[in-house]
Amino acid sequence: MRHYLQILLFSLCLAVLVIPAWADEQVAADEGLRISTERKARDTGWGDTEAQMTMVLRDARGRESRREMRTLTLEVVDDGDKALTIFDEPRDVRGSAFLTHTKTLVPDEQWLFLPAVNRVRRIVSRNKSGPFMGSEFAYEDLSSFELEKFSFRYLRSETLNGEDCYVVEQIPQDEFSGYSRMLVWIDKSHYRVQQIEYYDRRDSLLKTLTMHDYQLYQDKFWRPHRMEMVNAQNQKSTSMLLNEILFERGLTNADFDQNALQRAR
Repeated sequence: MRHYLQILLFSLCLAVLVIPAWADEQVAADEGLRISTERKARDTGWGDTEAQMTMVLRDARGRESRREMRTLTLEVVDDGDKALTIFDEPRDVRGSAFLTHTKTLVPDEQWLFLPAVNRVRRIVSRNKSGPFMGSEFAYEDLSSFELEKFSFRYLRSETLNGEDCYVVEQIPQDEFSGYSRMLVWIDKSHYRVQQIEYYDRRDSLLKTLTMHDYQLYQDKFWRPHRMEMVNAQNQKSTSMLLNEILFERGLTNADFDQNALQRAR
């Protein structure tokens, strides 16, 4: 009997050690999803926008080149958003346009129009990890954030730039993503993204995106006026500066079809 009780006690102790580990993983996944769902909910209902932006590219030696661009966006209920980016300056990229239809359950659709060759090129899923117009942003970075595209895990809380933040791991569900995972710092005050670390397929840090100068629009929607993407592997960086953003421009799906690429001037 004593031997039986010893075995039973050992089994119970083992269960106490094992079960919480599984439970902790589930709690972390549930909390990561909760935080990310709230992040998404806080930026829902804006409709459509038109923004004037400046892209600043820096090489490893700090030499800069600048590009002026416009970005139109359309919020899509029950699916990913649509975006059209048009380059106005300098002359060598003027008229170039990039169209994204973000999807939730199937691969995104993306097209690039280059006036120099007067043709529209579709960005296939296998190539979406490539650099966008020579910048440190990849094509996949320009898709809207959709919960269905990731699994989530809450890691910890910590302070970043004076903001108390959740740190959430995002793992892309798309096999063609250029990333193994991302670490996302989300502030607890407004659920705004403060920083994202991107890890390559070898799980080495590839680049870091930081958000700065958030401003509130329509008493609800926060937008960063400066985004800095720094590549840890090649020492290059790209800044995206938001000069102006307007809401409720009356945009429709017709403004985001493939014909819009060549109409964009």
